[in-house]
Amino acid sequence: VAYNLADTVWLGRLSTDAVAAISLAFPLIFLLISVGGGFTVAGSTLVAQYTGAKSEGSAGTVAGQTLTFITLIAITVGVIGFFATDAMLAVLPSSPATAGQVIPLAGDYMRVFFLGLPFLFGFFVFSALMRGYGNTRAPMVVMFVSVVINVLIDPIFIFGFESNPLFGMLGLRGLETSLLAATGFDGLEVAGAAYATVLSRGVATVIGIYVIFGTSAGPDVQLSDFRPQFEYIKKIVDIGVPSAIEQSATALGFITLTAMVVTFAPEVVAAFGLGNRLTSLVFLPALGLGRATNTIVGQNLGAQKPDRAESAVWLAAKVGASVMVVIGVVAYLFAEPIVGFFISTGTESAAQTIDLGVEYVRIRAFEFGFIGVLQVVLGAYRGAGNTKTALSFSLLALWLGRVPTVYLLSFQFGFAET
Repeated sequence: VAYNLADTVWLGRLSTDAVAAISLAFPLIFLLISVGGGFTVAGSTLVAQYTGAKSEGSAGTVAGQTLTFITLIAITVGVIGFFATDAMLAVLPSSPATAGQVIPLAGDYMRVFFLGLPFLFGFFVFSALMRGYGNTRAPMVVMFVSVVINVLIDPIFIFGFESNPLFGMLGLRGLETSLLAATGFDGLEVAGAAYATVLSRGVATVIGIYVIFGTSAGPDVQLSDFRPQFEYIKKIVDIGVPSAIEQSATALGFITLTAMVVTFAPEVVAAFGLGNRLTSLVFLPALGLGRATNTIVGQNLGAQKPDRAESAVWLAAKVGASVMVVIGVVAYLFAEPIVGFFISTGTESAAQTIDLGVEYVRIRAFEFGFIGVLQVVLGAYRGAGNTKTALSFSLLALWLGRVPTVYLLSFQFGFAET
């Protein structure tokens, strides 16, 4: 989420169209990366169950098989995404202003992102395998290092050494002028944000691979574990396919929502994307509890302790609901300064984007308590290896709940962007 927020902060200082561009790009990118994301859930679940059963060799083998399987998927998806970028963007029924101003910028971002997809997937796999093993601290530290790199290089890649807000904030305009004279680099704008993300994720992937192979912090993976073994691949596919379908269906849902949003003005598209990024930040406590529940349920079921697994689910649900209700109240009360932080003021377009973003966050604040419970429930079913039930819940919430409701309220009952 910090990656997305960093992109939003810096691109918000570039233009409203730049924020709208990544708002369009993200659901389309998510559609393709969700294929591999489902199989990382399988790797995490199986590592948790084998670790709970104290079968260290099997946990290492699952980890090796998952790494091999998802690397192949990442390369394939990256190539497909690069060549299909224009076709995917063409599907969105954009307004004339959005088509002319925003779509080309979104294409620039997506092509760079897809070329770097193996680096992104590398960290996803590392994080999932370590989480299944019960070690959530190592991925946290590696991600922290990567995020710091991204926050620092993002403005360099976006603005270069000309009117760069980072140098202005640090009072280093003289140094900026010297660097511009020496390099002539005036930034890559929206594509620069993608380059910064890929580079910093690549650093995270390299560190993650070292942690798995060079330390005892995670499952014991040997080189022989990378040789395809049908028994384990079948388990990964059985658990991973429903999760991949779930994430793909979620991505398609967001694309459908985006397709409806882009029929409005660019300011609405930007506010929708910014609002989603802020609510994704709010999701973090619920997501963390859901992932912890996944690990604890998997390890306790592997150790033949179902009662303990059930107790953990109830406890996490109560904590999740309580924390998220408090966050919802804070988000409602302080929506305006929070949204305003990400958009540079001074233009009519920026003012409209902020007003719409505030409205979006305040409406969604009423949802937060329910998110806390739902993420825990989904984590429990995934930890049990029952990804089909998690799939059913996600499809129900999005495709029978959110998408039809948006269509009816916006286009049939006159609520428009609200």
